[in-house]
Amino acid sequence: MPLRKPTSTMSTASLLQKSPPAAMSTSVDTSNKTTPASSRDRSQSHSQTSLSSLGSPSEDKPAENLLSPTDPKIIDALNKAFPEEVQRAGQLIDSNGDEFEIPNFTISDIRAAIPAHCLERSTSRSLAYVGRDLLYLAVTWLVCHKFITSEHIPSPFLRGIGWVLYTFLQGCIGTGLWVLAHECGHGAFSPSKTVNDTLGFFCHTALLVPYFAWKITHGMHHAHTGHMQKDMVFVPKTRDQYASKLRKLTHEISELCEETPIVTAVTLIGQQLLGWILYITTNVTGTDYYTGRKDGRGFGKKSGFFGGVNHFQPSTPLINQKDEKLIVYSDLGLAFMAGLFYYVGANFGWWNLTVWYFIPYLWVNHWLVAITYLQHTDPSLPHYEDGAWNFQRGAAATIDRDLGLIGTYLMHGIISTHVLHHFVSTIPFYHADEASDAIKPVLGKHYRQKIGGFWYFVGEMWMAARECQWVEPCPDVEGEGKNVFFYKNRNNRGVPPAKLPKPEVNPLKY
Repeated sequence: MPLRKPTSTMSTASLLQKSPPAAMSTSVDTSNKTTPASSRDRSQSHSQTSLSSLGSPSEDKPAENLLSPTDPKIIDALNKAFPEEVQRAGQLIDSNGDEFEIPNFTISDIRAAIPAHCLERSTSRSLAYVGRDLLYLAVTWLVCHKFITSEHIPSPFLRGIGWVLYTFLQGCIGTGLWVLAHECGHGAFSPSKTVNDTLGFFCHTALLVPYFAWKITHGMHHAHTGHMQKDMVFVPKTRDQYASKLRKLTHEISELCEETPIVTAVTLIGQQLLGWILYITTNVTGTDYYTGRKDGRGFGKKSGFFGGVNHFQPSTPLINQKDEKLIVYSDLGLAFMAGLFYYVGANFGWWNLTVWYFIPYLWVNHWLVAITYLQHTDPSLPHYEDGAWNFQRGAAATIDRDLGLIGTYLMHGIISTHVLHHFVSTIPFYHADEASDAIKPVLGKHYRQKIGGFWYFVGEMWMAARECQWVEPCPDVEGEGKNVFFYKNRNNRGVPPAKLPKPEVNPLKY
């Protein structure tokens, strides 16, 4: 991972005022390359870096071997020793400590690189995948219902393990069906809008998703990905918002003690269990941009319980008035599912219904939240305000990951080609790998990918929760760069938050 360089020797000189004498030896070790894993503890490595290790004139180090203060090795050493000061040199530095350059390619560049056949959608091929997933769900249920019994497995403990595996497998397959309905919402399933909306409605309704409402808001998410005010989901807190949540002043954030791991764990578990449900019912992690709607639909409404901002009320400000009837259709579908649940529970037992459907449903919710969270949350990803944001920059502010064979075969590769999906969302998943490879040369260093399999993916959830707590701009950056934000945290990971002066008046007292 390349170390960042100050933009001028002036910045280096200001750092040298804090350092040992300018004459320093060539014994600086620049061979160490930071890996993605070690970058998480970057701040610890900063604290272990000592400029005294650079040496000083001595009998063992002749003067001709000493370096100038503008030598790249000296600059690298100063970067390690004084990360905060380097930030203040007016550069865009991401949370890993890497220099960031605002993308300048166009959406035309991206589209031109994609082979034409990758845009072709086959209704029959897509329907075959729906049939396959439904078959997997049915066979899994039939096999487990027949063989996980006291007759075949006398041990209650082993039977319990068998049903746990059933719920996990059904959750993975159900996530794949969810992905196919998601394809319908984007028009990637079929060239026919009727086929897309019909299949999408039935598949998503079966998974308790308000298809039409979510289709609309998800489309808005794609139209404004990475925008601090207009994106629809996983909009990060600003430094001010994070401080306000903790009842702290903005300048105090850089001085907070580390969040305890138990708090992180509880927050993460809550997110994975309830994140999706809270999003569609209360707009959690969503935008409040609707409050400024010119048609007044956002007047008097707010995110949260009973605030009128959700995916079920026709009057929600997340949609336009012309689409209200579609919300009603979604609600009627969910009402039908509620009646079906009552019938199954009353006739076959509520515990059976819980094991057969609701626990796998929680697995689907877990994977949905985990996948989307990690596709949009990483220390390397920027967020933008007006003045720097455009569609292609927002689309590039995503990252590809993988879940091993589960992600590839059961979840239709949605995890590993998400960057492409944000550029051209109508490409069907079975062409996405080829199209993704085609755009990588255009994206160049702006393409991000973290591949490590199932357990690496799970570990990345913990990393993101610890490292990505709020966003703030880089200090002293001018031009459009002042509208670029990067993640920060209170856990001494990555580039630390900027130190701000204490205000003369405490705003929390008024």
